[in-house]
Amino acid sequence: MAKTESTFTNMVATMVIIMVLAGLSLAGVVNLTADAIAKSEKEKMESALKEVLPPFDNDIAATRKEVKVNEKDKLVLYFAKKGGEDVGVAIETFTNKGFSGNFRIMVGFRPDGTIINTSVLEHHETPGLGDKMDVKKSKFPNQFKDKSPADFKLQVKKDGGSVDAITAATISSRAFCDAVQRAYDEFVKQGGKQQ
Repeated sequence: MAKTESTFTNMVATMVIIMVLAGLSLAGVVNLTADAIAKSEKEKMESALKEVLPPFDNDIAATRKEVKVNEKDKLVLYFAKKGGEDVGVAIETFTNKGFSGNFRIMVGFRPDGTIINTSVLEHHETPGLGDKMDVKKSKFPNQFKDKSPADFKLQVKKDGGSVDAITAATISSRAFCDAVQRAYDEFVKQGGKQQ
């Protein structure tokens, strides 16, 4: 059996074949998991809406309204009704001021502007510190419940606001307040109703 000499052309051809096979394998995995990821995201969003809104009987997905903030960021509003009456607005909001970059939360408001609840959708904050903005990790978000941003200043106390910051995570606390304030400002701009 003849031994093949290793040449530059052979090495390049081998690398190209390996890269094509790896690319096809990766594309296959993405295709196989895309539906599961989409389903998981949908369930997460539905859970967040139920967490931040009172009971509703309308098709909330049909009320979805996007408001573009800049080239890459947007707010998403959902309008809840029960028996034809407005019962709340959920706003998917964001901040780019987190310690580890952007994060997204959902904030629910009653028609009078009072915060019903908040739910963290996505973040990359430091485990054990900034991730305490999630109610599963601490009671930090509970201080926003039943507060009206008209009188409850959405800034940490260190900055003259009403919010007790998470210990050793002031940046994450400020960012959370920024996201809630952005949602409230849009709520006010929309008049609290679907337009």
